[in-house]
Amino acid sequence: MKELAFFCVLLGVASIPSGVGLSAERSAWHASRFDSGATTHETRAKSDDLLQVPNLSELASDTKAISSPPTRSSFMASWDDVTGANGYLLDVSTSDSFSSYVEGYHELDVGKVTGRLVTGLNQGTSYYYRVRPYGGARAGNYSHVMTATTVPTVGLVIHPTFDSSITNAPNAAVIQAAINQAISIYETLFTDPITIEIRFRYATTLPDGNPLIGRLSQAFTVIYGAPWNTWINALRGDATSGNDNIAVASLPATALAGGILAASANGRALGQNTPPAMFANGTIGTGGPYDGIVTLNSASPLQFTRPTDANRFDAQRVIEQEIDNVMGFLYSTSAFFPIDLFSWSSPGSRNYDISGRRYFSIDGGVTNIVDFSQNPNGSFAGWLSEQCPQTHPYVQNAFPCAGQYSDISATSPEGVNLDVIGYNLVQTGPPSLGNVSTRSLVQTGSNVMIGGFIVQGSGPKRVIIRAIGPELTQYGIPNALANPILELHNGTGALIATNNDWQTTIIGGIITSSQVSDIQNSGHAPTAASESAIIANLQPGNYTAILSGVNGTTGVALVEVYDLAPAASSSLGNVSTRSLVLTDSNVMIGGFIVQGSGPKRVIIRAIGPELTQFGIPNPLANPTLELHNGAGALIASNDNWQTTIIGGIITSSQVSDIQNSGHAPTAASESAIIATLQPGNYTAILRGVSNTTGVALVEVYDLH
Repeated sequence: MKELAFFCVLLGVASIPSGVGLSAERSAWHASRFDSGATTHETRAKSDDLLQVPNLSELASDTKAISSPPTRSSFMASWDDVTGANGYLLDVSTSDSFSSYVEGYHELDVGKVTGRLVTGLNQGTSYYYRVRPYGGARAGNYSHVMTATTVPTVGLVIHPTFDSSITNAPNAAVIQAAINQAISIYETLFTDPITIEIRFRYATTLPDGNPLIGRLSQAFTVIYGAPWNTWINALRGDATSGNDNIAVASLPATALAGGILAASANGRALGQNTPPAMFANGTIGTGGPYDGIVTLNSASPLQFTRPTDANRFDAQRVIEQEIDNVMGFLYSTSAFFPIDLFSWSSPGSRNYDISGRRYFSIDGGVTNIVDFSQNPNGSFAGWLSEQCPQTHPYVQNAFPCAGQYSDISATSPEGVNLDVIGYNLVQTGPPSLGNVSTRSLVQTGSNVMIGGFIVQGSGPKRVIIRAIGPELTQYGIPNALANPILELHNGTGALIATNNDWQTTIIGGIITSSQVSDIQNSGHAPTAASESAIIANLQPGNYTAILSGVNGTTGVALVEVYDLAPAASSSLGNVSTRSLVLTDSNVMIGGFIVQGSGPKRVIIRAIGPELTQFGIPNPLANPTLELHNGAGALIASNDNWQTTIIGGIITSSQVSDIQNSGHAPTAASESAIIATLQPGNYTAILRGVSNTTGVALVEVYDLH
């Protein structure tokens, strides 16, 4: 069986200083800002006999328009052929009377085809279209009016444009339909509110005029250089899925390189300023409208319909492969790309070089999702491929087989990879609160840190609870607690588990055997041996985690609860943390994740004076509350719950809603915010008005 090879070549990257050789030591590059450049990816045939010009009968079979689902910004217009017509004029409007026209679609000459992809549209909008043949007996008569509606959901948009090599091709309709079919898969999978601009071509030359010889396709991709910490912090802040949370825990504690190169689209998915910068000829510069250009070789045996013939290659799979690369599925021996963050040779051992074994894993190398190809005749960003026919003909296989086809999916290696390098997969299932954490100053006595959470639902929930101290130092947090100890109590207050140094399991309560391997395999092992962790299968109920310093030591620490079984019949419910609130970096910071397929309505509270009735000394008299999104932007704030602060996501008085929630604070000086939050990461910051200090409680209640 015949195979193809994928290649990726780094071109003129402006962000790498001249004279720096990174193939051996990637840490040599020190990026200080976002700079742009370009990289290419190509699909090359192993044997030149595959790259013969298709005969006329092959082209003829690909000229009739095929169905393709609408996307958020496009739909495939198709119509019946009219005998004797030399071509068609296409009208598109948002009115069935055609009183106005979509820009660029009034009597658009589309040539002698029976379909055209209409692009650049608004999401969730109904469009009407008609065609008029010319050059035949029925010239001048409009077809009946047809209609299509773009996808209404918010999320990723891939905006394709086509040069004349496609629009003038005799099989233009099927080429555009295959491209649109591929795009619809990505838009269904990812929710990132960005638009990726890709120019598609069908030619025997590249955008710069050079011949496209011996390759099925080639993609030019805009890339930017970013400082290491900028990129890593953006990845951490973007974690929304179960994959993300596992992957973030496996990120290195120290920099593996001075910076990271990434596709422009990948940067924007993480909220970075990495605009399109490519012109139609493949050059890079300010104002370039494209994130990438994909050229499909018109002299190659590509088939744009399925099922694929045994001696031809699936065009849609090639299109998806190149879209992956424009989105950021890239590798080079001379620079560090996001994919290298998840490249391993064995559990705990990284390998992002082209010697030895290298495989894709998001949990520290414990689970091998798929091996990377180390064959120099193929792409090092591609997967190790089986002999043809392949049991797993993944989109990114370095050597795909003729006659086989596949697509990216949420669970395919490609879908998981794009998820963890910065894109957001659609979350399924009902919305719920996911992983939760709180950072504050830990002292002694009643000023230790106490975190509470509820497991709700019909079955047990597997979680890992962590007490983190030394790891905070790498994030610039001063006075980290050197040796935190962790206790877990049930709803009656009984101690059911404890740990001091995660590499040494303390047997007792619900802990009956060593947990070291389970902690390592969870993807959430602490980075310091002195930090603590407990894995527990908890029945529905209330639980309390208490974090203190060994031998009465004090310092800033983080208590966390990670959901290790998001698909279980139970979920994490209301969460709270009590601690001493000081000023500056010693205020209380609580983080939580909304996960699932839709928004979650919650109330966040900052409690101080109410603690007095429970015998808690030194309560914070006047707590104020801020809510930030995953990008760090302030989206809501409150100081005194009976006075709503309008701004961000708060557009009207919340006093009645807070009273009706059943969770109104008892003191007027306490604060509360009700918010309907989309899936993502959120941070609540609790501090005292005018830098006052005292013990306080931050809480997040699920209002269903």
